[in-house]
This record gives sequence, structure tokens and C-alpha cells, in this order.
Amino acid sequence: MKNLNKQELMEVNGGGITLGTGLLIGAGIVFLIGVIDGYIRPLKCN
Repeated sequence: MKNLNKQELMEVNGGGITLGTGLLIGAGIVFLIGVIDGYIRPLKCN
């Protein structure tokens, strides 16, 4: 196994989910829940 030096460690890129992607996925889930809820139990406007 090879140990990485500091320069090599700085060049490593992770594959994590960015904040924007996480917010987009969360907004999509909330939207789908709202659509399903509106279809299952529609409420009349006052």
C-alpha cells in the first residue's frame, strides 16, 4: 500500500452529494408528496 503525500491528498476529489443536489432531491420529494396528497384527499378552496 502506498502512502499519499500532502500534494496527492489535496488532489483527491470526493464523490459526495453537494448541497444543491440535496436540496433539489428534497424539493422533488416534497412536491411529489404534495401531488399525491392532493390527489388522494382533495380539499375545497374557502
